Amino acid sequence: MATAGMSREEAEEYQRQLVEEKIERDAEFLVKKAERATLRTCLRDKYRLPKSEQDANMIQTAGDDVDVPEELLKMVDEDTTEEEQKDSILDQMQNLQNMDMDQIKEKASATMTELRTKAEEKCCVM
Repeated sequence: MATAGMSREEAEEYQRQLVEEKIERDAEFLVKKAERATLRTCLRDKYRLPKSEQDANMIQTAGDDVDVPEELLKMVDEDTTEEEQKDSILDQMQNLQNMDMDQIKEKASATMTELRTKAEEKCCVM
């Protein structure tokens, strides 16, 4: 036992400190879990995914004033900005201008030829 060689008062003090440290660690852990749940909730809202009852309970247990760490919020915001840029109409139009139509036609024609050949191999009527 860790209290061997200690007086009764020292042992009691040591046990009290252990209990206080455990309470602090548990509180910090609860806050971290709530922060993660908050981030998952933000991502679910962003991607229109179904809400999680477990995350809602975790946030409620820790208190509604839980904030997501700044680093994680920055990552989510950067992803959102990139996706908005990709989804914009102007960006899509620029992609159309950069396309090589001849290459696309060749690829489509090769695919159709390949499909026709495979169909003829499998079907006696064709």
